[in-house]
Amino acid sequence: MRKAVFLDRDGTINNNKDHYYVWRIEDFEFNPGAIEALRELKARGYLLVVITNQGGVSKGEYNLDDVDILHHHMSAELEREGIDLDEIYICPHHDTIEACLCRKPLPLMIEKAMARFDIDPRRSYMIGDSQRDMEAGIAAGLYSILIDSNSNLTLVLDQIEL
Repeated sequence: MRKAVFLDRDGTINNNKDHYYVWRIEDFEFNPGAIEALRELKARGYLLVVITNQGGVSKGEYNLDDVDILHHHMSAELEREGIDLDEIYICPHHDTIEACLCRKPLPLMIEKAMARFDIDPRRSYMIGDSQRDMEAGIAAGLYSILIDSNSNLTLVLDQIEL
């Protein structure tokens, strides 16, 4: 079985200080240490899987094409740095609009990735900046690490096994 680090997107990988919903390329900015931390995690042999709620789709703030364009941009920027994301899972729903089974804190997106990539939850981690990220990780059996929003991601590297 493989090991993975699951990461929330907004507030964890990218800065969302002035934007509740980040869906435009011009609003996208990596948090300090994000690229360095992702590079180090890949070097340690971890799969990198982004798990993100994008409820703005359900609310009509933006659409799935906007999310895809932003994710292509983010992935391309990371590839230029020698980092390949293994997958990005999104939940486009919002609980004020409709019920779903994929929105964090439910663990379905994580469980899908674990099944697809044969991931061992006992060797894997969830990193996020909200309690719902922690709840999803714990429900999936992952070690879960809560960070401050928009903080330096390299600060958690010492909590993740080599």
